[in-house]
Amino acid sequence: MIHALHSILLATRPKTLPAGLVAVVAGCVVVHKFSVTFPQLHISVNYQLAVFTAISCMCIQIACNLFNDALDAGHHADTAHRQGPLRITAGGRMSARSVKTWAAFFLILASTAAIPLVQAQGMSVILIGIPCLICAYTYTGGPYPIAYHGLGELFVFLFFGLVAVIGTVFVQIGWQSGYEIIYIAATMVGAICGLLSCVLIEVNNIRDRAEDATTGKCTLAVRLGDKRARGLAMAFLVAPYAVLHQLSRVLPGVGWNWFWVAALLTGGIILHRLMHTPADKRMNVLLGLSSLHLALYISALMLG
Repeated sequence: MIHALHSILLATRPKTLPAGLVAVVAGCVVVHKFSVTFPQLHISVNYQLAVFTAISCMCIQIACNLFNDALDAGHHADTAHRQGPLRITAGGRMSARSVKTWAAFFLILASTAAIPLVQAQGMSVILIGIPCLICAYTYTGGPYPIAYHGLGELFVFLFFGLVAVIGTVFVQIGWQSGYEIIYIAATMVGAICGLLSCVLIEVNNIRDRAEDATTGKCTLAVRLGDKRARGLAMAFLVAPYAVLHQLSRVLPGVGWNWFWVAALLTGGIILHRLMHTPADKRMNVLLGLSSLHLALYISALMLG
């Protein structure tokens, strides 16, 4: 049992999990800043709903990673030349059926955690949640796997950025006239979260590009080639800083704090390593650094 749990933990890809959690935090940051600056809006962060939102989002992300592990093995996309962390299905540690069962379990858990969200804001939450549940599987499964057709970055930008942040804001405050500026800010913050989350997937795809090219997994990195894929990852990293001035015009309370120094230093390290690290297992450290950078950036927004 302990061996199985350890294997499942590996398959969840812990270094990438902050992406889903940070997006929920970012949505709550938007609500908090408007509640403090404009008390006449009569809004506030509901921390209980925030916790259930975070649990649901992270369970969907875990399910997606587990389906990815099992389905990539079925597509023979994980070979002996893999440079990334161990895949438990291709590595023979668990059967594809068992891994898919665990993935389904986490989707059920995500749906259960979403019940209080539906109670708070009604059936609209279900309309947001159903595509998320479906795409957790279709990212690497179904007749047209998203990740196999160079659409992984778009998927991450939408679901780990826009949907997660705007959805969190909706769960917190619903919708009514006068909230338009809040949702404009949420859209900008969601785009930022999406771009910084795309750094994670691009690093992953650059590392695996040579292997993916031999297995029919046509990621964007395979289509672009190594040099242009690295340039794209750098653009994903730099763009959120380029729009900070515009963000400060719609999101109140964006200002200087020491977290910006930490975020910039971490971002600089990532940029340097993107330019110089070979496309092999040495890139794995960039996954953790990219997750850290995402958390630092949102922390800087929160404390500004």
